[in-house]
Amino acid sequence: MLEEYKKIIKKKMSEKRYIHSVNVSNMAVKLAKKYGADELKAELAGLLHDITKEMPDEYHLKLIKNSGIKLNAIEKRSKKLWHSISGALFIQKELHISDEEIINAVRYHTTGRENMTLLEKIIFIADSISEDRKYENIKFIRKVAFEDINESMICCLRLSIENLVFKSKLIAEETFNTYNAMLIKYGAKCQLRSVLSDEVR
Repeated sequence: MLEEYKKIIKKKMSEKRYIHSVNVSNMAVKLAKKYGADELKAELAGLLHDITKEMPDEYHLKLIKNSGIKLNAIEKRSKKLWHSISGALFIQKELHISDEEIINAVRYHTTGRENMTLLEKIIFIADSISEDRKYENIKFIRKVAFEDINESMICCLRLSIENLVFKSKLIAEETFNTYNAMLIKYGAKCQLRSVLSDEVR
């Protein structure tokens, strides 16, 4: 069945996006093995997480609207958030996937949410540290990912927030709420070097 899904996503995305999806899937399996999550679910959610990423804007908005979901003010103006919502809807409607863990792992792989499940954390992190990712701090975050999943989540969230601030982009409320909830529950563990310049700080 996994091979069938690979054929489906390959038709729906560029070669670069397909390679990324396979890499996220592979990384998700490694993390699932490390932390005792369901490896098959991790593999599948990782593979499908960006299934609608390269679809036209109109596609996302139509699917979201027809599903009765109302985007908030930030979501309306942040197109990069749309694919996680439409992707979760697509795998339910078109691929007939009913497993809530997989659906939510796809749904929250971009923003995170409070009280994330282990699988949701794994897909969020796998997307951030997949083999094709190349950015400052990547080696540090990959190392932390296999030492402490919650510290890794905090690092990934912080990196995402700093990057969005640096680019003057809107930040989803869910991302802020996830970051704050993780800090309250697990403490400020992340020793990540800031991506912001001294002038910006």
